[in-house]
Amino acid sequence: MNIAAQQKFGDAVNSGKLDLLDNLVAADAVDNDPAPGQGPGPEGYKAFFGEMIAAFPDLHIEVERLVANDTDVAFAYTLTGTHQGPLMGHAASGKTMSVRGMQISRFENGKLVERWGSSDQQGMLEQLGLAP
Repeated sequence: MNIAAQQKFGDAVNSGKLDLLDNLVAADAVDNDPAPGQGPGPEGYKAFFGEMIAAFPDLHIEVERLVANDTDVAFAYTLTGTHQGPLMGHAASGKTMSVRGMQISRFENGKLVERWGSSDQQGMLEQLGLAP
């Protein structure tokens, strides 16, 4: 059940159907590694991924490796996209990026309740020519 919920989360992001996150993320979900300015619960994820999709209309998350137990789903992923919209105060560069990351998601009753994660934000900024 948890693997299916995690896969549905990824499908929602890849398809841009972010309203699906309402059924996949608990209202009081805790993100231990939130993006700057990311709010709580499903609304926080929807706002964050909405901004990412606006910046990278072809945004795609590809899960490379996934392991799970009764409560947790851990996975390594590659995030790709073409920078075609504003990102962190920077205009579109037209450049592509491909970065790796890892995440651990804890579920209760089929909903994400807690998340830990790390992605290569510096690598993304360097690939887009935005790193100082």
